[in-house]
Amino acid sequence: MVFKFNLRKFLISIAIPLGAGGLSALLTSGNMDIYSRIINPPLSPPGWLFPIVWSILYSLMGVSLYIVWNSDADSIEKRRAFSIFGIQLFLNFIWSPIFFNEQRFLLAFIVLILLWLFVLIMIISFYKISKAAGLLQIPYLVWLTFAGYLNLAIYLLN
Repeated sequence: MVFKFNLRKFLISIAIPLGAGGLSALLTSGNMDIYSRIINPPLSPPGWLFPIVWSILYSLMGVSLYIVWNSDADSIEKRRAFSIFGIQLFLNFIWSPIFFNEQRFLLAFIVLILLWLFVLIMIISFYKISKAAGLLQIPYLVWLTFAGYLNLAIYLLN
């Protein structure tokens, strides 16, 4: 297999998750201060760390999406991977407004569990197409596991 770089596909692949994350952050920006007003569990990172981590994770999502899109995998397999990617990105997108705007911490935790499951399915789907594309999503799953701890603890403490 010869790998050919496609700049257009790469830019679109990066823009999709970064755009979704940016729009979600924009929709919740007026309510992000609740993080400093609620009781936070032990190991809670400072608020400034979240945009850095999410920017890295969205970029990794984009790179993985590009690898899958640019691969010579079967089109049915690619469509399945894209569908799973879209579902997890939608769940990721709605989590912030539920958590920050609505302050419905339990519902946000339920969405996070679904997100975690779909990211795991995405990792498996991507891995079947490209080991690198799947492995690049491991940090995302680890972060979501930590976010799940924070979300559940915030629900229980508040």
